[in-house]
Amino acid sequence: MSDIQIFENKQIRSHWDNEQEKWYFSIVDVISILTESPNPRKYWSVLKTRLKKEGSELATNCSQLKMQSSDGKYYKRKITKPNPKKLSDKKKE
Repeated sequence: MSDIQIFENKQIRSHWDNEQEKWYFSIVDVISILTESPNPRKYWSVLKTRLKKEGSELATNCSQLKMQSSDGKYYKRKITKPNPKKLSDKKKE
């Protein structure tokens, strides 16, 4: 099931996987909202390059999923899911 989530009046493309019972979110949409970048795809590209140079596995943990774009067509988008373990670790700090 694909869906649009609203955060601060802005859209985030998302997908619910019934089999795994997990939500997946478009990384570019999230970056667009959090950074207010005029070009979130370029922002993500530069960020991935920097993270890989630092040895981060973040960029490699992102999958691709076809999501509907504003033109009605489906394109492969980088997606991620919330990590409850990491969120709970931050609450302890």
